[in-house]
Amino acid sequence: MVNEIDRRTLLRVAGASAGTAALASATVAGGNPAQAAGGAFRHGVASGDPLPNGVLLWTRLTPTEAAQPGSGHGPEAQVSWQISADPDFTTSLAQGTIRTGPARDHTVRVEVSGLEPATTYWYRFGYDGGWSPTGRTMTAPDLDAEIDRLRLGVVSCSNWEGGYFAAYRYLAERGDLNLVVHLGDYLYEYGTGELGTGGQVIRPVSPPHETLTLADYRIRHATYKTDPDLQALHAALPWAITWDDHEVANNQWSGGAENHTPGDEGDFAARLAAARQAYLEWMPVRAGVDGAIYRRLRFGRLADLSMLDLRTYRSKQNWGGVDDPDRTITGEEQMTWLKSGLATSDARWKLVGSSVMISRLDVGTLPAWLLGPLAELLGMSQNGVVLNTDQWDGYNADRNDLVDHLRATDTHDVVFLTGDIHTSWANEITTKSTGPWSPAAAEFVVPSVTTDNVDDFLRLRPDNAVSKLGASLIRATNPHVRWTELDGHGYGVLEVTRTACRMDWYHLADRTKPTTSSQWVAGWSVGAGSAKLRQESSPLS
Repeated sequence: MVNEIDRRTLLRVAGASAGTAALASATVAGGNPAQAAGGAFRHGVASGDPLPNGVLLWTRLTPTEAAQPGSGHGPEAQVSWQISADPDFTTSLAQGTIRTGPARDHTVRVEVSGLEPATTYWYRFGYDGGWSPTGRTMTAPDLDAEIDRLRLGVVSCSNWEGGYFAAYRYLAERGDLNLVVHLGDYLYEYGTGELGTGGQVIRPVSPPHETLTLADYRIRHATYKTDPDLQALHAALPWAITWDDHEVANNQWSGGAENHTPGDEGDFAARLAAARQAYLEWMPVRAGVDGAIYRRLRFGRLADLSMLDLRTYRSKQNWGGVDDPDRTITGEEQMTWLKSGLATSDARWKLVGSSVMISRLDVGTLPAWLLGPLAELLGMSQNGVVLNTDQWDGYNADRNDLVDHLRATDTHDVVFLTGDIHTSWANEITTKSTGPWSPAAAEFVVPSVTTDNVDDFLRLRPDNAVSKLGASLIRATNPHVRWTELDGHGYGVLEVTRTACRMDWYHLADRTKPTTSSQWVAGWSVGAGSAKLRQESSPLS
């Protein structure tokens, strides 16, 4: 059984404006963070999975130029850390040292305890007389805190070669968020030129070949963490993260992946172990028994957040077995954990971080011109079969089991937060048992940060008439899809209050430009006690 993390988490916004300004000075406005301490902390700082009395802190040390990520070289080194109630560190509230070296790629993970609940803190790491960029984080509240509001930044699918991570910058600059939820595909495994922007490469990735070995995955993680906007968002807020498939290989399942050829690329188990090791070294996430990362965070009595792992335990995608009750997307143990947690929660809202879409998607009547790019987005077969077996559509028994359980236990106010599909959706979750007009839950799907969408595949400008028609056809075929937009790249902002749960979508003008603008495009909400969605007419204030 996974070691459940039942954290009753509120991330207080108090001091957000001052904290953002301090971070801008220390991390962004002052130039490339690689200059701090002579480049010793060139991959930034991060925090994650906060507790009422502590938080997980992360950084990566480069003690010598020989100690490059993935090299296996460089000395063992002692790294100090400090945490303070003010960004100037006039009073150090907690401090210590930790040893790192090539065995863990010189990454550093510190489990800080003894802190006050619901408090904003600043932290930094030290080595050889210099300091890292400053990070800002927040602890959780007392267990039964009555929380009025929570705001989350929600992101997914960031392809380095597809553009710049301006979406991260806009979230870092908001100053009103409590947590970042990343729903997977934090990085991509492809070699350079294999997954670009409409066939282009905006910035080449390292290593230039597909990632297969531990060194490859370490280098790829390191490359992503040199992006200044990614560093800024990690430094600004704690994260709750999960993986999808591209952290290993496309369309991964428990025993293999579509993008893995054993004869040419070696043993999949060895590749999986390498990818997982690098991920747990380089990401601020707690892992339970056997490296399991499905876990539950709690935000007072306002919301629980169940973060799922939909890759490690799933059955192989099977076009002919989508209704087979012996096939699973969650695995038996995780499904039991999920159903029990949802049914017994006393939180107003039950949020579920799902890396792939749970809502049904009937594409059987869509025209060929739209099926082409959708097949690319959904990982569908090119032989005329239109069902997407990589999402919950390929595991109907698990979806029906979960929805039937929600209905049988009278569990309401469940909202799925989803990535993977690169596009923006507001869905009502229905199955045969619910009928089309009695949804059991709601689902908000955020777009990709940079990975290709329908307009990119069709080589059309964003917001074109063809993509708009395609979105209309999807909604006509799927009445439970209340809204979808197929072209935009960007991010979501989720606001949770006692009366409603609302997602706002923001899209970038041009992902290929680091200084691109961001614009609000839609807002949809679900009221407490209902799973029916309603459209909002203006952005969150």
